[in-house]
Amino acid sequence: MKTIIEPFRIKSVEPIRMTTVEERRAALKKAHYNLFAIPSDDVMIDLLTDSGTGAMSSEQWAGIMRGDESYAGAPSWFRFRDVIEDITGISNILPTHQGRASERLLVEVMIGAGKGKGKIVPNNAHFDTTRANIEHSGCATIDLLTPEGQDPNSDAPFKGNMDLDALENLLSERAADVPFVMVPITCNSIGGQPVSLENMKAVRKICDKYNKPFILDACRFAENAWFIKQREPGQQDRSVEDIAREQFDLCDGSTISAKKDGMVNIGGVLLFRNQELFVAASNLLILTEGFMTYGGLAGRDLEAMAVGFREVLSEDYLRYRIRSTEYLGEKLLEAGIQIVRPAGGHAIYIDAAHFCPHIPPQEFPGQTLAVALYEAGGIRSCEIGSVMMGEHAHMELVRLAIPRRTYTQSHIDYVIEIIKEVKANASSLPGYRISEEPAALCSCSPKSAKLFIFYTFSAHSMGFVFTGLCVTVTL
Repeated sequence: MKTIIEPFRIKSVEPIRMTTVEERRAALKKAHYNLFAIPSDDVMIDLLTDSGTGAMSSEQWAGIMRGDESYAGAPSWFRFRDVIEDITGISNILPTHQGRASERLLVEVMIGAGKGKGKIVPNNAHFDTTRANIEHSGCATIDLLTPEGQDPNSDAPFKGNMDLDALENLLSERAADVPFVMVPITCNSIGGQPVSLENMKAVRKICDKYNKPFILDACRFAENAWFIKQREPGQQDRSVEDIAREQFDLCDGSTISAKKDGMVNIGGVLLFRNQELFVAASNLLILTEGFMTYGGLAGRDLEAMAVGFREVLSEDYLRYRIRSTEYLGEKLLEAGIQIVRPAGGHAIYIDAAHFCPHIPPQEFPGQTLAVALYEAGGIRSCEIGSVMMGEHAHMELVRLAIPRRTYTQSHIDYVIEIIKEVKANASSLPGYRISEEPAALCSCSPKSAKLFIFYTFSAHSMGFVFTGLCVTVTL
């Protein structure tokens, strides 16, 4: 079947305000060119993130009405707990309000607040909140991505794989300094690329050799399992649920943002096999999130999560989800627009450095392209490059993250049209430079949650010359 068909009917709709170019220019100016500060009413197609921005099903809304708000012992908690344990095989389960809260608890338990000096956490490619939480403890981070994962033009099927030789070498030299090894599936920082079962098994083996905990960032565990089913030899006849379970069987613990493959608007999970770590995290959770049976969430949120974690394992849904993303990628490639190949599960990542070759990394081509897409067509996207990642940026990218069950193919066709339009005038797009930032958050640190002040620049025969306003950007 060539035609993408959504495996659901649309039961409720939300109007989109159709803005003009002039209105969008005014909105940009008012927001100081910070796309995060644009009111959502002024956004026509919102691809800023797939985190918590999807549509819930009728069963999830039924769960919302069924949710029980008891502080402890609520039926909603037990239904949530049972679903998570059934999918993951892990019984030590803590709900949190979202994934970064799970990361925060993980770091405090396994490293300690302010106790990370001299330590290092390896990852295939840290996402910004993960890196920020780890480095906030004083611990260093290192990305051990395979060479093909750093090449946007490579069509390798599992570009999210960890470099096993690099991991082995690191642990052979500094095992005492490594509190845990972490792998996100899929790997968001380098294009939503999957990690193979073979690679996870090898990481597990190396971790066992050096007695190191293996932690999964499993925000998109179902999408990763689908890629394994489609691409990894010997996995084609297995169910996605079975593959997902094997992923979790390989780890000692996991952080999960339920706002991704949990199919909800808020919520997270923290899992530990080790009972002592679970107890320690439980105590911290009570201090920062809430009691162990709700973790900063309402009972109705737990109900929606219980349903969502089941729904995401539907192979009809996953087939539609991944194929829709592929469709966007294929059309952009046909138009000569370079993306990270192959298409990721939740997003398409445009190679902003290739899109805007006249803008060097220090003038943030990703931010340039993201602003241009909003101005031209009201499309909000996200820079994932030197602005977000600072010195840790692998590539200069713009992420088009597709919310789950939210937009139709005609919306995506509109996005394609606008990107083509911007591409035709790419040589005239301005660059940016950071003119001021707080001393405590200077460019050597992770770039998440920073205050940035940008000046816009335009191409000039004598170089770059000031043409615009001082703008403030908070990411």
